[in-house]
Amino acid sequence: MAEVIPALPVADLLVPGFVDLQVNGGGGVQFNDAPDAAGLARIVEAHRAGGTTCLLATLITDTPEITEAAIAAMAEALAAGQEGLAGLHLEGPHLDPRRKGTHAPELIRPMETADLDRILAAAPVCGHLLVTLAPESATAGQIAALVAGGVQVSLGHSDCTAEEAQAAFAAGASMVTHLFNAMSQLGHRAPGLVGAALEAGPVHAGLIADGYHVSDLAMQVALRAKAGPGRIFLVSDAMAATGSDLTEIQLNGRTIHRAGGRLTLADGTLAGADITMLDALRHCHRQLGLPLDEALRMAGLYPAEAAGLAGKGHLQPGAAADFLLLDAELQLESLWVSGTERWVA
Repeated sequence: MAEVIPALPVADLLVPGFVDLQVNGGGGVQFNDAPDAAGLARIVEAHRAGGTTCLLATLITDTPEITEAAIAAMAEALAAGQEGLAGLHLEGPHLDPRRKGTHAPELIRPMETADLDRILAAAPVCGHLLVTLAPESATAGQIAALVAGGVQVSLGHSDCTAEEAQAAFAAGASMVTHLFNAMSQLGHRAPGLVGAALEAGPVHAGLIADGYHVSDLAMQVALRAKAGPGRIFLVSDAMAATGSDLTEIQLNGRTIHRAGGRLTLADGTLAGADITMLDALRHCHRQLGLPLDEALRMAGLYPAEAAGLAGKGHLQPGAAADFLLLDAELQLESLWVSGTERWVA
């Protein structure tokens, strides 16, 4: 009897899996509220439907106790071999309250020795460890110590001057968190963090491309202006609502409302984003007019390069075999991780 060979999947496009360096939640789970291995697994699963094969679970500003729980959860999940997790992103609490965004102001504070020690101790067990901080809340020495300890430092939620940002880059900061949002803007005499990020060649910058966080015109200007080799890459900044039918979620005891493609606090402040990486890709290609291959690099290769995640975001020999099958309308047909199908339409 002849051997039955299973039919191979068919699609219009085979592309590298997406790499998302800023994922606060998904599938009804907010990492701050479920800092455990089970919560991480649900978040990873929720984002597969949006093309993400690799992510950094992101903890928004919280108490030292929740931070320690998140670190322990990440260590447990990675030790158990959880697919799709590259590591941990601690966004805060060492930020500037003047640029707090949706972060709880009462939890924002300068970095102290105990905080530095906690982060450095987490680096060996948390995969890729990314920390977003404001240079107003951490010294150049602390930034240098983090980088020397294997932690990647990103500047964000900051009202710093361009000169202060440049000093932080010189100390080792290599990334900027959600460019334009919650930071000092580009002025003709005061270039701010935005100007410093665009001018600093080695520095990479994340971007929320949902049409709400940053105007299309501003994104187009920034993409043309960014000095290399650092790149602007896409992030979802997704919250628990992604991959669920929730109309409200909670963060630090405050209600976040979901309506019209936006997540907002009661006062209208944007509170994360209601998109997947596939949504961001489509926005860049269709609304910004980027060639599809460049939009794909912004969703896969560039974030992988920004975080030093070898083997991710591309399909060259030796890569991790994380890939997507898309149809001609950029709808996801199936998702594969390490050569195994993990999601299908």
